[in-house]
Amino acid sequence: MPPNTPLANPPIVLVLAGHDPSGGAGIQADIETLTSLGCHPCTVITALTAQDTQNVKDFQPVPATFLVEQARAVLEDMPVAAFKIGMTASVENAEAIHTLLQDYPGLPVIFDPVLAGGGGGSLAREDLEQALMDLLVPLTTVITPNSVEARALCSDADTLEACAQQFMAQGAEYVFITGGHENTSHIVNRLWGHRKFISEYQQARLPGEYHGTGCTLASAIAGYVAHGAPVPTAIRDAQAYTARTVANARRLGMGQLIPNRLAWCNTQDQSG
Repeated sequence: MPPNTPLANPPIVLVLAGHDPSGGAGIQADIETLTSLGCHPCTVITALTAQDTQNVKDFQPVPATFLVEQARAVLEDMPVAAFKIGMTASVENAEAIHTLLQDYPGLPVIFDPVLAGGGGGSLAREDLEQALMDLLVPLTTVITPNSVEARALCSDADTLEACAQQFMAQGAEYVFITGGHENTSHIVNRLWGHRKFISEYQQARLPGEYHGTGCTLASAIAGYVAHGAPVPTAIRDAQAYTARTVANARRLGMGQLIPNRLAWCNTQDQSG
């Protein structure tokens, strides 16, 4: 259930992510998730995409100078409690976000390193992987790659454990690698922090494919952290919230199902 927070004073989360016109992933997924968890989302658009529930057709990064202008407008006006970073799209945007984060070193950063859409289409310009490792990972409180993204960013690592250690060596405080893309009967997610393995979480693998689960999970972690939860607690509760959205997902297009991030207020909630 969403935290019981007075509506008059919700924690503010600044989201930097791409726009998905299908409403399944990206900024809209972040807004729905954070609102559901009693936060106030402020949104900085990093890129415009042309995508549907099946695949990415094209994308255009927002100019880095305008990305900074969007973010500064919020940061100089409102008491932001946490950052959530999704699609960055270009090296120039990664550089701009790096500069912004350096100016707010006390705020937690939840980083979902989006490299591709749910259907596999690219959402990143060339050479972005190295820029993310060099510029954003060192400033990250929690990085939440799926197993495919972890291997792409840590190309020299031969195991997911090695990927996690590489992220932490680069400066990430916590690493949460999700296993939805692995060929296993259950989804296995793993958490590392402070250079050691912390916990493994297993959940049922539901049939079908889903659009925007990574955005939902990372935003839920950011929301719980913004409420003051310790990172391991936030990750535990964010998984439960995300599982509920997936259990109540709806087929709104011809491709992947879209998680129902407002399922908690639906009398026909299927999650029990």
